[in-house]
Amino acid sequence: MKIKPKITEIEIVPIKPKNGIVGFASFVLNDVLYLGSIAIMTKLNGGYRLVYPTKKIGDRRINIYHPIERNFSLEIEKVVIEKFENLMKKYDRYNSFDA
Repeated sequence: MKIKPKITEIEIVPIKPKNGIVGFASFVLNDVLYLGSIAIMTKLNGGYRLVYPTKKIGDRRINIYHPIERNFSLEIEKVVIEKFENLMKKYDRYNSFDA
């Protein structure tokens, strides 16, 4: 059974780009789970991707959480990145002044 993600209460915090990270996202998933500290990173070939939080323990990085099912992950990415891009249009210095 495939579950479609319901993503609400999306919060985006843009940052000065560093090591490919351009912002952080948080949201509520399916009205039951808050997920935060999700990095928004640039892709080498253009566009953005999401990177879920990890914790370094010794020499290893342990995943804290991440989507397992690809289509579920792609749907989350689509919604969050769309929100990020819409937010960034407001800050585009080359954009028109009719914001």
